[in-house]
Amino acid sequence: MKKKKVLTSILALSLSVSVLAACSNDKESSGTASGSGKTKDGKVQLTALITKHPLTQDLSKMEWLKEAEKRAGVEIKWEQVTADWDQKKGTLLASGDIPDLIVGPNAITDADFVQYNGLFEDLSDDMKNLPNVEKMFEEKPETKGIATQLDGNIYGLPKYQRYWPATATRMFINQKWLDKVGMKMPTTWDELYDVLIAFKEKDPNGNGKQDEIPMDFGASYSGFFTPSMLLGSEGITLTDAAPFGYFVENGKVKNFLQDERYKELIEFLHKCYAAGLINKEVFTQDYTKFQSVARGTGDVAKVGFSWGWEVTDRFGNQLAPQYTSMPQLKVSADSTSKLSWDYDYNGLNYGANMVTVSAKSQHKDAVLKFINELYDPKVSMQVLFGSLGTNIADNGDGTYKVLPPQDSKMDPGTWKWTSTWADNGPMYISDDLKLTLGTDMQSVGKQTEPLDPVLNSVDKKKDLLPSMFMKYSKEDNSKLSLNNTNLDTLAKAKFSQWITKGGIDKEWDSYLKNVKKTGLEDNLKIMQKYYDKYMSSQK
Repeated sequence: MKKKKVLTSILALSLSVSVLAACSNDKESSGTASGSGKTKDGKVQLTALITKHPLTQDLSKMEWLKEAEKRAGVEIKWEQVTADWDQKKGTLLASGDIPDLIVGPNAITDADFVQYNGLFEDLSDDMKNLPNVEKMFEEKPETKGIATQLDGNIYGLPKYQRYWPATATRMFINQKWLDKVGMKMPTTWDELYDVLIAFKEKDPNGNGKQDEIPMDFGASYSGFFTPSMLLGSEGITLTDAAPFGYFVENGKVKNFLQDERYKELIEFLHKCYAAGLINKEVFTQDYTKFQSVARGTGDVAKVGFSWGWEVTDRFGNQLAPQYTSMPQLKVSADSTSKLSWDYDYNGLNYGANMVTVSAKSQHKDAVLKFINELYDPKVSMQVLFGSLGTNIADNGDGTYKVLPPQDSKMDPGTWKWTSTWADNGPMYISDDLKLTLGTDMQSVGKQTEPLDPVLNSVDKKKDLLPSMFMKYSKEDNSKLSLNNTNLDTLAKAKFSQWITKGGIDKEWDSYLKNVKKTGLEDNLKIMQKYYDKYMSSQK
């Protein structure tokens, strides 16, 4: 998983994190619904845009997609975006001339529906033409809740992919290096610091060079595979990697960007950076580089401690045996904070606005027919794991099996993200699908075991922010979006500055004043109101 896995939300990638950082293979498109027509063989010509992972191959190579288009009687001209979508999106939506389809996790957000009212098709009356989506809504009613706006309209369709665990992120350390430097598994931040010093100074990879990178991470203040996971050392429970820093503590919506515990984490990270323990390129490398550096050269590892989805995904097949997953760390030996972690089950298994439709599309019936194909059980399975025959075996008895990568040098997670849409696609993986997962998904559970005690202790009623299920009014959505943009700009700049150059203690008070100017306090009030409303509906 490369998110969220990502890879999301995550989440992502977030996942989130977001980890979409490299631009490759973008295909030019008219980007207009008015450009739709008929092909020479009678197929309906559609235009579409997809936000995909940097690793993902050109869509023309995906057999399952060709077959889905063929069954729907369409030929789609795809524009493939792997980077800078936020900038491209603003220009595209402002033009008022969008493709028939836009695909990708929250590529179009609820806030966009408000700001660009009338640009997207309301699908609430089209369920008769989307029987596979309707089935998902019936079997997983929460998906209908994700899709439905407060006025009852449905502009974006969600996903459900079922198999993912409670968290997207695990913490890994090179056990071979630990043994080489004669140290035990760290249990506190201070012990981790001492281990990282040893990794830097004692040549644990044995190549006679001081080329070890003691610590590496995804370079954001929140998101999967980032140091924000250590906020759990201080009792903060993140949800879906806490976009913009929001979390819930004992039923109260808060934001860690103005929390003293965040300040303490930044001070620790600066201490590590000043000692040369953090990758010097951490704030300039893209996600592809982040992954490749951790895979070292041959059997010579480069990274000692990091966060990731799964061990082969993070370090590659050859180096994976050197690493082990870790429990959450305490801040110090005498810390009394209850340990927590990032709880991502909803964010990993559900997704909002995975596909939207232009209100100006001249071929709405054909668009709906293609979308319905994506939510077909067999097709959805291939959206996630790749084509039948190359990525998935049909056992002939109604059961299926995810196949090993055709490239034996590639780990299963990378293979998935390379060969198909993976977590970034619209899909419905029903609970009764009989599919044997690949080795990476089977091993994720084992690698999560050190975190299980912490994850199992999370109070799901009082300490999780159900963001995906909270729907806001148009006015509140607009206010949240504007304020979050201001907050994000401030937070990103200070995060990298304080880690690399220090100064957070001196600037903290003035920084808090600037945080208030972003409108954060208004956002917290708005979110608390909708959080309380949602939680009341669950009783």
